[in-house]
Amino acid sequence: MPAPRTKFYQVGSFAVGNRLLPPEQRAVQAAPDRGNALTSGHRACRGCGEALGARYAMDAAIRATGGRIVTVNATGCLEVFSTPYPESAWQVPWLHSLFGNAPAVATGVAAALKAKGRTDVRVVAQGGDGGTVDIGFACLSGMFERGDDVLYICYDNQAYMNTGVQRSGATPPAARTATTPLPGNAFGQGKNVPLIAMAHEIPYVATATVADLRDLEDKVRRAMEVRGARYLHILVPCPLGWAAAARDTIRVARLATESGLFPVFEAERGEVTGVTKIRRRVPVDDYLRSQGRYAHLFGDPPRADVIARIQASADRNIRRFGLVD
Repeated sequence: MPAPRTKFYQVGSFAVGNRLLPPEQRAVQAAPDRGNALTSGHRACRGCGEALGARYAMDAAIRATGGRIVTVNATGCLEVFSTPYPESAWQVPWLHSLFGNAPAVATGVAAALKAKGRTDVRVVAQGGDGGTVDIGFACLSGMFERGDDVLYICYDNQAYMNTGVQRSGATPPAARTATTPLPGNAFGQGKNVPLIAMAHEIPYVATATVADLRDLEDKVRRAMEVRGARYLHILVPCPLGWAAAARDTIRVARLATESGLFPVFEAERGEVTGVTKIRRRVPVDDYLRSQGRYAHLFGDPPRADVIARIQASADRNIRRFGLVD
């Protein structure tokens, strides 16, 4: 008699399943032997999405490579809170680069390993949106163009959070930062790096959020199965910079995808190969109201025109990527 299949179902809390899964079906974070790449003792803020994203991604990379990885970390929030001199919360071989040259340093590490014949050791570069979208953009494009054997992970919290919440090239329209006071960041600015990476036609590009652990882990695993330049863009809400409750980090990330403002997809050689469909579509108002950086849109009178433009952007994402059946 075959073993009964585990039934997955959705409830109001988005819990999955009604029993423990067998070990081979469990997430990396559920395994007692997980890598625990980013361990206790770091200085991240309460509810930090970047700390979650980095741990999830690097633990998945450890599992995929059997622990044979080297990571290069750009200057930024992740580097500052995880390695206050002379301490470190990392339990993997880890190098600190400058703000803008993590892709170049990772390229050098990959080249050195290749010269030594160490094809078993893989290289992962990490950076925030400031070090990726802005300061490190040229190095990143060069890494893509050369096809260097590096997985680059961008932890996108949509501003320069470590230095005082200044606008970055990933800051969304109408969001308030220290350098984009009311009415918030202008429309038509910034860069969509996942689409730019696709334009380089590299082997693998994907987006993910901390709200979907299994999807994030699966994309890291898939990326480590591929050789050449790869790019993973993870949305990591920042309670401090977004003026959101620390307990709502996962909820806010989920609203970003369910509203269509952050499409979750993967692509190979410039072609979209898979998308995560929206399970329960919500208006952008639900996402915007969860964060104080958009509070000015709901004043007296509310900025219905601005909200409508943001909704139009979400609707365009939904059409472009086929996020709704």
